[in-house]
Amino acid sequence: MLEHKNIELTGRCEKTAGAVIELLKSKALKLALSESCTAGLVSALLAGTSGASEVLWGSFVCYTQEAKVKMLGLDNDTLTENGLVSRETACAMARGALLKSGADISAAVTGLAGPGGDGRVPVGTVWIAEAVRGADAKAKEFVFTGSRNNVRMQAALAVLEEILEWLETDNFCERAAVRAARGAAP
Repeated sequence: MLEHKNIELTGRCEKTAGAVIELLKSKALKLALSESCTAGLVSALLAGTSGASEVLWGSFVCYTQEAKVKMLGLDNDTLTENGLVSRETACAMARGALLKSGADISAAVTGLAGPGGDGRVPVGTVWIAEAVRGADAKAKEFVFTGSRNNVRMQAALAVLEEILEWLETDNFCERAAVRAARGAAP
């Protein structure tokens, strides 16, 4: 039964990734990702879709606090104060991905897949953030259950579904297109 659920989850991830790529292409937007708990799963799913190179700028896999600081320019004190799995960290990761890339929009994911906790947040807690140049980043919290890998796959699917929802929101896409045309900073 568990194997069937994992196959179903993988199929949903692949289908959603394809929809994200097609929508990014139709809106002529480039996407950057910053991944922690998913460790590149989201970018791998997107890159597995034909045409991804037209719209996927790339991905920062920032698994450790040091990587988040060095690769994305996050502040060590902020990470220590808020924790690696928090709204603030997810938003900072999304903004950092925009700053370090040539993308129009970005998504970030940070979470605790388990099996052990960190004492600050429960296992399965995941924060997903979006950023568009010239606007504040926004984040949403999720709590998933299951094995470590199942939490990571659920998080990857949630990132893809959130990106799809953002892209389907006309106001979001308008903001991104206008800011991209103006060369606005994150």
